[in-house]
This record gives sequence, structure tokens and C-alpha cells, in this order.
Amino acid sequence: MTTAGPALTAPGTDPGPAPPAARVRGLRRTFGRVTAVDGVDLDVPAGSVFGMLGPNGSGKTTLIRMLLGLTTPSAGTVELLGRPVPAGLAASLPDVGALVEGPGFHPFLSGRENLRRAGATEPRLVAREVAPAVEAALERVGLADAAGRRYRGYSLGMKQRLGLAAALLVPRRLVVLDEPTNGLDPAGTREVRAIVAGLRAAGTTVLLSSHLLSEVEAVCTHVAVLARGALLASGGLAELLDTAGGGWEIATTEPDAALRVLRDAGVAAGTADRALLLDAGADGPRLFADLVGAGVAVHGLTRRRPGLEELFTRLTDGGPDR
Repeated sequence: MTTAGPALTAPGTDPGPAPPAARVRGLRRTFGRVTAVDGVDLDVPAGSVFGMLGPNGSGKTTLIRMLLGLTTPSAGTVELLGRPVPAGLAASLPDVGALVEGPGFHPFLSGRENLRRAGATEPRLVAREVAPAVEAALERVGLADAAGRRYRGYSLGMKQRLGLAAALLVPRRLVVLDEPTNGLDPAGTREVRAIVAGLRAAGTTVLLSSHLLSEVEAVCTHVAVLARGALLASGGLAELLDTAGGGWEIATTEPDAALRVLRDAGVAAGTADRALLLDAGADGPRLFADLVGAGVAVHGLTRRRPGLEELFTRLTDGGPDR
């Protein structure tokens, strides 16, 4: 069987943006009277680290399962690596590594033996390549020293690492990680961050779900926020934080004098650690110039961006999950 190569582009021609690694339109899934995913439209940009955020029960895992063909949608369409799901799964899945709802391995086999069994099913590994691929994956996730131990004796964090190793046995275009830091200690969490950063540097798209906002903010370029099955917001992380406001901060060694000038101008401000805090509606640059003109010692103007936790709270503060 022959495989078509990439389409050629004439020299000097802009090929345009890459198609999304995953796309859903009107996606809906119900379980009896419960709506787990409710009319979601979403693009996962190629090359991004895309964080899917939401409280427990918000629909993250159900959406991921529909992306991978593990759950059938009640309505809507799904594309994975440019191919429809489920019709194109046979062509798409070899380029996808996934860790969803925790790994499942044989309890009485060692970590190495489990990975070798997984490697034997990889269509892109011939028999002689399985053993070296397994050892490289074990080393990558920090399990080389425990590879000979039976899986049933692994801690939760070690099981997560082994599942991640299985997802990374061969190079992938898309890696999907459902709560990848579940059960990991701080050192293990930092290692997962490093692995995700390495995948992105290699051009791999990473889609991960988490309820740990600090981890998402540390590694993700894009986010989607879900609650009660609905998509509340999605886009580039920096752009979403910018649109959420945050105000201005003016550094000064004379806060009392600065407050008097602003008060005379009818502007409310707070103070914190030798700085003036202005709300998002204030004209920070103009007020900074006014303070300079009034002879107040000011040393810097900074746009304050809200953190992901603040943005998440604003978006999801609408009642309990279904």
C-alpha cells in the first residue's frame, strides 16, 4: 500500500494556517436525562498545548472520549487530524497517543513487560524496534529503575507514568492526556511539564484536561473552559487573560502624594507594596503622565493581568455541576 505525501506548494506561496489537530461542531452527548456535553464547537490548533478546564463532571473526559472514537456522540461532528470520526480513525489513530481515565495494564506483569505488549500492537514499530522503544519511553518518564517491578505494586503516580510512556512509544502528531498529573508528587509534576514542553518543541499538539489551574497556566498555550457540559470560553491563553481585564499598577515611592493627585482628578485607586492599583477601566498611561506632571516620584507602569484562577472563577461561577 502506498501513502500519499504532503501536498507541494509553489515557492513563495503562503500555504496558510495549518488545519486544527482536532475539531468538533455541535457536539452533544446525553446519558439518559443527563447532558454531559451540550452543543460544543471547538478547534484545537495544530502545534498548541491545549488545556481543557472544568470542574469534575463538566464534560472534559466525555468530550475527549468522543474525539478518540471511544464514545459515540448523540449529535454533532468530530474531526481528528483532518479526518472524520469514526470513519477516519484507522488512518488517524497511529498518529495519536492517549492516556484517558487512567492507564489499564496487566497487574501481574512488570512495567517493562506491559509496555512491550503495548509496543507489539504499534503499527509503526517492527519487532526489532519494540525493545529499544520501550526502554527509551521508560527512561523518558522516569520509570527505568522500576521497570522490572510488577504493575500491581506500582503507586498511582507510577501507573500514570507508565500510561504516559505507552502514549509516547513512537512519535505522535497529537498526544491526549486526561489528568496526566493525577497521583504525581511535585517532582513528577515537573517532569510531566518538561515532557509536554519537549513535545511542543518537536511540533506535537498536546491536548490535556485538568482541574489544576496552576499546571494549565504553566504549560498551556490555549485553553477551553467547560462547565455543566457547555463551552464557556476558548482561545489563546494570553488573549483570554487580556480580555478579562485586570487594571494597572503604578510603582511609586510617594503613594500618599500620588493618591491625592488621583483623588483630585476623581480617580479611585488602592495601594499595595508601594504601588497604586487602578481598575481595568482607568486610563493608566494618562494617569501616569499626570503624576509625572504633578512632580510625584513614579517609577513604572504595568498592566495587571488576572491569573487563570480568577478567569476560571468568573466563567464558572454559575451554580453546581450536573
